[in-house]
Amino acid sequence: MKMPNGIKIGIAAGVCAVIITALPVVANPGSESDPLISKSYITDTVMPQLQEYVKEEVKNQMSGAGEHNSERFEVVSLTAGQKLMCENGTELILRMGSATVIATEKGGLADTTAGVDLANGTAMPSNHLLIVPVNDGRGITANNDVLVMVKGAYTIQ
Repeated sequence: MKMPNGIKIGIAAGVCAVIITALPVVANPGSESDPLISKSYITDTVMPQLQEYVKEEVKNQMSGAGEHNSERFEVVSLTAGQKLMCENGTELILRMGSATVIATEKGGLADTTAGVDLANGTAMPSNHLLIVPVNDGRGITANNDVLVMVKGAYTIQ
């Protein structure tokens, strides 16, 4: 014998009502005696990790070391001998000083202003937009105090 649709809908609604009513009792997200995250976990684990992270970031910012990634141009200061190693897609504009291109066997930095590829050891032209095409160890070496605008991922060595 076939059950009418009205009875099927009524049974389904009743089951849903029971589940919705029982759900808060079964899935209690936490209470004062049994919190999701305890205060001791925050104090003993999270805070020391956060403090260490902040110390490391401050140290990296002060020394200029570490990985950087900017979605906008930022002015980066280099001293003689420092290297700015870039990842693919990083854009560079030399604003002050002189620098030399670091390239690989696969090629150099794309000078989009002049429409040429700058080979290893080439002087970096001032006020030209350079783009690093491949993440394979390309960048620049500062010959003296340098200011370079950088957009993208880079490290200072």
